[in-house]
Amino acid sequence: MRTREKPPPLAPQHPRRFRATVHGLVFGQRASHLERIHEGDELLLIPDPPLDDDPGIWVHLPDGDTVGHLPPEIEAWLAPWMQRGGRATARALRVSGADVPSWRRLLIEVTCTA
Repeated sequence: MRTREKPPPLAPQHPRRFRATVHGLVFGQRASHLERIHEGDELLLIPDPPLDDDPGIWVHLPDGDTVGHLPPEIEAWLAPWMQRGGRATARALRVSGADVPSWRRLLIEVTCTA
C-alpha cells in the first residue's frame, strides 16, 4: 500500500488565498466558455508537466474545457509547488463580457491547501 506524502508547505512570501485574473481567453474558443461560468462556480487548476521550462497553471471548467491560465508571476511559484504535491482550488468571483479587456474578464479566487 502506498502512503501519500504530505504536500509541501507554501513559502512564507506566498499567500494561501489570493485573487487573480485569468489570461489567454482570446485564443481558440476560450472566450465562449465564459458564458458557462457564473460567480461562485468552481474551476480546476492544472499545472503543466514538470518537464516544461516555464510551467503554467491552466484554468479549466469542471468538464475539462480550457479557459486560460494564471499570470506568469503567479505560475512561477505556484506551478512548482503544485508539481510537488500542493493543491489549489479556484472559484469564479467576477465574469465580465467583451466590453472588458480579455485579461480582466475572469477574476478568480485561488485557495492553496498544504
